[in-house]
Amino acid sequence: MTTERDTWLDPLREGERGPDAKGMYMWVAVTAAPVWDIAHGRSHPLWVAWPAALAAAGLYVVTTHFAFADRRRALPVLGLLAVVVLASAAGFRHNWLYLIVMLAVATGVTVRGRILPVVLFAECGAALAVAVAAGASLTGVLSMMWGTFTAGLIPAIIIRLWEAIHELKATREELARAAVTEERLRFSRDLHDLLGHTLSVMVVKAEAVRRLSRVDADAAAGQAADIEQVGRQALTEVRAAVTGYRGRGLAAELDSARAALADAGIGATVRTSSVRPDPEIDALLGWAVREGVTNVVRHSRATSCAIGLRDDGGLLVLEIRDDGPPKKAQGHGNGLIGLRERVRAAGGTVETMAPQEGGFLLRVAVPYAKENDE
Repeated sequence: MTTERDTWLDPLREGERGPDAKGMYMWVAVTAAPVWDIAHGRSHPLWVAWPAALAAAGLYVVTTHFAFADRRRALPVLGLLAVVVLASAAGFRHNWLYLIVMLAVATGVTVRGRILPVVLFAECGAALAVAVAAGASLTGVLSMMWGTFTAGLIPAIIIRLWEAIHELKATREELARAAVTEERLRFSRDLHDLLGHTLSVMVVKAEAVRRLSRVDADAAAGQAADIEQVGRQALTEVRAAVTGYRGRGLAAELDSARAALADAGIGATVRTSSVRPDPEIDALLGWAVREGVTNVVRHSRATSCAIGLRDDGGLLVLEIRDDGPPKKAQGHGNGLIGLRERVRAAGGTVETMAPQEGGFLLRVAVPYAKENDE
């Protein structure tokens, strides 16, 4: 259903192309003014007046046609039209002066850029000279000059506005295509981060099952149980990721982290900030909690985990610390690599370190803008 707002933002509905030559041909009717003078015997000699009127009409039609079809060919024809119109107006005067307005319309649809006002002012000057020579009153002279200028300026503005609308529509479509491409890349990266390591573990354990099945059934059963556990964990992560694409944020991830840590027998301490970041940063921090807690559950052998979020002078700092055995700081896993890319895109940083007292620390700092409460 198309709303009034949609129509306003996108006036180029299907089948609409904006101004064209056919819409400008109507101004050839201005030649009726000199034809009136010819018919009433005010334009002599007739063998010059009739060809002049017909030439002005024909050149105007050709100029407007080329203005929309091939503007380079329109410019010389416009020059010839200007010669015919100005010579005829100066020679026959009276209603022939209206041809200058028709000339201005042709100029407005043909000439582009900064040269247009210059050309229109020149035509206004010519209109002034011809009107004064014809003995027109001050009101008539001013009306002629104003009519000439606006007759050229208004079509030019309308055409430029429609061209701008076309350009904006094309830009919007290109941005939409780029957004789809970026989302596909992000999805593929997320899928790799979620399943790459898990599937590798499952393949290794499946090979172990195949080797042990003939020599140690109990060991093979243990490996098969591990495959089942890893598969269930992968399913949980995929469901969490899909939920994340639907708008899962920091609060929901913290709840999931508490549950995951409790299931793993790891005590959880969570401290949050009262700051409400915008949805993009909120989702990013949620992803960081998910990645950090997943690593704690999988690799840390910890008994407790502390998750803290604080405001540090325009930065939101998330820290996830466990008390597992001492280990070297790790920062090259697929999950952390993907997290670094996302945080870097948001203007933040990711740090990993192994404190001297043991355990592992993941620190994520991102700039934030507060969510509008309205």
